[in-house]
Amino acid sequence: MPTATFSHLLRPVHERVRGWIIDTVATHDKFGIDYDAPVGDLGLFGPNSATWKIHADFPGMMAGGIAALMLQTLHPRALAGVWDHSRFREDPLGRLRNTTTFVAATSYAPSADAERLIGIVDRMHARVVGETPAGESYDARDPALLTWVHCTEMAMFIEGYKRYRRADLPAGAEDRYFGETRCIAEKLGARDVPASRRQMTEYFAAVQPELRFDERSRATLAVLEAMDLPVPVAGVSRRTFLGAGAALLPDWARARMGRSRRQRVVDRAAAAALGRVAPLIRASMSEGVAMRSARRCGAGREALAFAD
Repeated sequence: MPTATFSHLLRPVHERVRGWIIDTVATHDKFGIDYDAPVGDLGLFGPNSATWKIHADFPGMMAGGIAALMLQTLHPRALAGVWDHSRFREDPLGRLRNTTTFVAATSYAPSADAERLIGIVDRMHARVVGETPAGESYDARDPALLTWVHCTEMAMFIEGYKRYRRADLPAGAEDRYFGETRCIAEKLGARDVPASRRQMTEYFAAVQPELRFDERSRATLAVLEAMDLPVPVAGVSRRTFLGAGAALLPDWARARMGRSRRQRVVDRAAAAALGRVAPLIRASMSEGVAMRSARRCGAGREALAFAD
């Protein structure tokens, strides 16, 4: 069958999948961001960055985002801020949408819009203060907490890319990615943000004594695992994305969470299922904000993928 005819037959499927993704993970508040203008504005990273390439892959980013949320349940002070000041337990998709919007804007939006959204998030953080059940004070503007949240997200995003897009990244790509994206955390007030794979590994080793898996962690994971994701793709369910995210977790996190052997088998099966449908999801999102931003900068689709 000619390629053009095959593409035409797949168009309704792509439109249905794209519509579901936008309805599910995109916020209804667009914050006035125009990804098409001003022409030539590179944003915080631009088409030559590793960040544009990694963040353009929706399957990896979706699974990575879920893995990051799971990982974040291990830090008592970070979790307390979510527990006390957000509607995560009533609306977990809202938290996912907020993360998606922030990552998209800081990755691809024109510079002024990216900076503006960082300012909005910083002002929101100013209101997130309190104490954990153990009496530890927390402040969402605490540089250590900002570094923790940033590291969980960037580490899981790149693991998602390697698992669901390509494992053989070009030499130095991971270091470039961590070095580039730390600027976002630093603009929010984070300090000592890892700028390489080695530094990221050292960071997670150093932070582990502060982590624990408690009743709040279990309750938060239960909410996440019950999250409604009505996926309009045959053979793909809510469990697929959740399991594909869990499959990205580092071994030390799985052990701390007490994920059973059976759960790990299910996670691996979910990861395999997402790997099979990833090309369809990727094709459905091929004209999203990443591609619009590439055109704004006078670049093509090559800006959104590493060269072979």
